Amino acid sequence: MDRFDQYRIFAQVAEMGSFIKAAHALDVPRASVSAAIQQLEAQVGTRLLHRTTRQVRLTGDGALLLDRVRALLADVEEIDLLFHASQRQASGQLQIDVPSRIARRLIVPALPTLLRRHPRLRLILRSSDRTVDLVQEGVDCAVRVGTLQDSSLVVRSLGAIALINCASPDYLKEQGTPERPDDLLSGHWMVGYASPTTGQALPWASLGVDGVERLLDVPSQVVTNNAEGYIACCRAGLGLIQIPRFDVQYLLDAGELVEVMPAYRAAPMPVSLLYPHRRQRSRRLTVFLDWFEDLMRKHLDT
Repeated sequence: MDRFDQYRIFAQVAEMGSFIKAAHALDVPRASVSAAIQQLEAQVGTRLLHRTTRQVRLTGDGALLLDRVRALLADVEEIDLLFHASQRQASGQLQIDVPSRIARRLIVPALPTLLRRHPRLRLILRSSDRTVDLVQEGVDCAVRVGTLQDSSLVVRSLGAIALINCASPDYLKEQGTPERPDDLLSGHWMVGYASPTTGQALPWASLGVDGVERLLDVPSQVVTNNAEGYIACCRAGLGLIQIPRFDVQYLLDAGELVEVMPAYRAAPMPVSLLYPHRRQRSRRLTVFLDWFEDLMRKHLDT
């Protein structure tokens, strides 16, 4: 195993804090990962990682080396691209994590075009509504909707997604069509959506003509923590929901959902791309970031 491979394995172990996770991310045997680290430590003459049964963490010397290795790995990839016959194409494996509905409604339908343009790119698409640790789980990039918590990740803000208010025709026939937020406080239900961070149901939100946000405690008979379930409950007539238009446009077109109170929508939700280590941004990550930003542009609030 050459020195470059040792550096690459060392960086993966250091960032993921695990020999097993690094081996899985690199698709190599765990024994090869252990051997690479042992060889590298022998060659540099110092211990780079503290190993325990529960975790792996950097020594002081290991932290110094990691900073230099990250820059080296990024430089080598850039050099390869300079002389590669298909340098405009992205190649290799890219693992991304996105909310399930964005994956299903936006990314997957557009993927054939991206992969025809970059046939040597292999995309691992993880879709969930939970927050993941990008470094610990070996994720190259994540799409996040909503206000972000402070982190050491690089954040690329794309804008904000407009939300609309929806209900099913059966619900409106039975409960009546609300014209303004105050109408929701008498004889109406909302489908509750549990916050992925607190687990608590979020209140109904609306912006008035003055631009001031108002939060209302509209009762709910069901609360879900999943976007699929949230929309399904609305279709079943269990209450009103607030949802990005792209998420339900096909249902609006089919008449299965109806937009209500268009003048009293919730504040748009910011959407961002997150990724670790600005200096180690690969060609394939750059391609995906630009592609996704272009994909989202028509769905952003202007």
